[in-house]
Amino acid sequence: MDSGSLSVLPNSRTESDGSAVIRVLSYNIRSMRDDPVALARVMKACAPDLVLVQEAPRFFRWRKKLARLARAADLVLLTGGGSAAGPALLCSLRATVERTEDVLLPLTPGLHRRGFATAVVRFGGVRLGVVSCHLSLQKDERYAQGGMLLDRIAAMGVEHAVAGGDLNERPDGRTFRRLANALNDAWATRPWGAEYTSTPADPHQRIDAILATKGIEVLGCGVPDLDPDELRAATDHLPVLAALRIPAA
Repeated sequence: MDSGSLSVLPNSRTESDGSAVIRVLSYNIRSMRDDPVALARVMKACAPDLVLVQEAPRFFRWRKKLARLARAADLVLLTGGGSAAGPALLCSLRATVERTEDVLLPLTPGLHRRGFATAVVRFGGVRLGVVSCHLSLQKDERYAQGGMLLDRIAAMGVEHAVAGGDLNERPDGRTFRRLANALNDAWATRPWGAEYTSTPADPHQRIDAILATKGIEVLGCGVPDLDPDELRAATDHLPVLAALRIPAA
C-alpha cells in the first residue's frame, strides 16, 4: 500500500466480526496561526474519526477557536487545548465518548509546559484509549515524557490504545525508539503515502507519528497526497493519517 491517494486508504466501517476500522489523523496546527480555512479543508479531506492535534490554541478564546475549526472540518471538540498545554482531540460523530482527561506534565524551569489530551471512546462495541502528545525539544525531558506517555496508556484501563503527536525526534532517536519498542509505529508497520512530516515546503524528516498498541492492525499510515499549496498554507507540519482495525472486545 504505497499510494498516498485517500481513496486507497480503507474507509471507516464496522466489520461483521464486531471490529472497527477507523481513520486517525495526527496534526501539528501551529496554534492556527496560518490559514485556518486551508487547515480545515485538509482535515475534512482526510475524513478522520479522530484527530490528535498538537499546538492547539492555548490562550485568548482558545476554546472558541478550536470549536470553530472542528465545525469547519465536520468534527467536534473532544478535549484539550489550553487545558492540556497544547495537545487536543477532535472526533467525528461516529465516536461515543466515555471519558476525557487533560494531563499537565511536570514543568522544567525555563522550558515550555507540556501535557497530554486523553480520552476513552467507543466505536460500536470497540473501546479505544486515545492520547495526543507534543514532546519536549530537550532530549532528556523528552525521554522522560516518553515514559510518562507509556505509563498513561497503561493506566487507562483499556486493551487497545492509540497515541499520536509531534515527537520532536526522528525514528533513530532514543525516545522515538523507546515508544516504537513498546507500541507499533504505524508508518513503519505499514507505510502508505509519504514518510516525511516536516516541513511542508521541504519534507526531509519524520518527527510526527501515530503509535498503536500491539493488538491493533495497521492498514496503512503516512502523509496523504493532498494539494501541496493547501498543505503549505495550513501549518508548518504535514498531517499523518492512519487506517486502523480495532478488534472487538
